[in-house]
Amino acid sequence: MKILGRTGEPYGMATRLPDSEFDRRLDKVREKIRGQGADAGVWFGATSIEYLTGFDHIQTERPVVLAVTDERIEITVPRLEVERVEPNPRIDAVHHYFDYPGGKPIRVAAEMLSELGAETVAADIDGAPGVMGYNGPALSEFVEVESQGWVSRMRWAKTDTEIDLIRESVKWGNLAHRYLADYTEPGAHPATVSQRASTDASRAMLDTLGGEYVPRTRGDGPAFAGYITGPQTALPHGHTANRRIEEGDVLITGAAANVDGYHSELERTMFVGEPTDEQEHYFELMLESQTIAIDALGPDVPLSYVDQQVWDYFEEQGVTDLARHHVGHNIGMGGHEPPYIDRGWGDHADDDDAKMEPGHVYTIEPGLYTDTDGYRHSDTVVITENGTEILTYFPRDLESNVITW
Repeated sequence: MKILGRTGEPYGMATRLPDSEFDRRLDKVREKIRGQGADAGVWFGATSIEYLTGFDHIQTERPVVLAVTDERIEITVPRLEVERVEPNPRIDAVHHYFDYPGGKPIRVAAEMLSELGAETVAADIDGAPGVMGYNGPALSEFVEVESQGWVSRMRWAKTDTEIDLIRESVKWGNLAHRYLADYTEPGAHPATVSQRASTDASRAMLDTLGGEYVPRTRGDGPAFAGYITGPQTALPHGHTANRRIEEGDVLITGAAANVDGYHSELERTMFVGEPTDEQEHYFELMLESQTIAIDALGPDVPLSYVDQQVWDYFEEQGVTDLARHHVGHNIGMGGHEPPYIDRGWGDHADDDDAKMEPGHVYTIEPGLYTDTDGYRHSDTVVITENGTEILTYFPRDLESNVITW
């Protein structure tokens, strides 16, 4: 059975990045390396390494170090990653150490750079990040290091191909969310409902995409949906409580899918049974604030302006004390990416970086949180040359978010 999207097109239209995307990225960083007068660019961050080469790995205490020069791309990995990285068509040579701490990973990476003739490098960090107990020397103990954040900045604006992957993520996230709503009823446990919805959506996704789906070492799997319930919704980052769903509960849902490392975000405030007048009041305030934010988006719009518009509305309604966070954030390979839709963003960026631009993909999620319940929708929206495109499409209105059984 082939599952169709809302436009009648089959799911599975965009599932992986073409080689041309990596060629473009590598051309761009090589241009920046030359512009900075460095002999090589170096990356320790797992997401940056994946962005440039397609090699995905879990960042652990075992450092992975990527080096890019005008002519070569080489990488240092722990022994356990050698067979995974060697088939990568973009990497010319693989260096390895046995393990950490005995393998001296930074020394091996320095030897790799020496063989490349790199005396001065531009690196995303001066040595491996201190995760999972790693504690090693700085790269600058072996080679001259200048700082750079090129990949992080490149990821702000997505290409049409990247947006297509996010759009595909939206389709499967929407399916997972639909299952979540369908399976929710009083007496059910949030954990098992989430597992069932995630499993069924992932099964449909894998059955439909078949060999086109690219498994990842990072992330929650193909498709995911879940929620926080009842009193936990009053906490923006509440957890799934060990309590069964009850009639009268407020739910804040979340659904997404991983498509070649790219993500989207769909969240809804839902009610188990008819909401009270108070709950309906706060829902409508939240919904209006999200509409204000979406309407304010566009190319060349200051990020701080959008957040300020929502804050002004909250002040007008007398509910600023119920706000806990800014309007939203960029999304793509990471669940949270800069730039952020925040009133303070302009204080930390130059004029160009303080504005939205075509290719930015944002979650729009202003929220209100009372002593007992939380209210937050989140939609994924792309900035276009002429305005915006809302990618997520699960209904936002109150009636569509009341669960009956």
